[in-house]
Amino acid sequence: MAAGNGPGELVGPWEIAQMLGVTRSRFQQIAMRPTFPAPYQELRATKVWLRVDVEAWIAKYRQPRATDGDEQE
Repeated sequence: MAAGNGPGELVGPWEIAQMLGVTRSRFQQIAMRPTFPAPYQELRATKVWLRVDVEAWIAKYRQPRATDGDEQE
């Protein structure tokens, strides 16, 4: 999105669950944590967050997960 055209990319519960690698119901539990960013806006059907806020939270609070190619020691 070009500068000046809005707040940035918005994401909803489904997108955030995908970013976290969890189910939507698990995401709802995570979203209740005091450290999780507040929604950018609450719509009638759902809440939306700024992607940059969610990405910053993930970088700070989520441990990297091992992938199939990672060595386990």
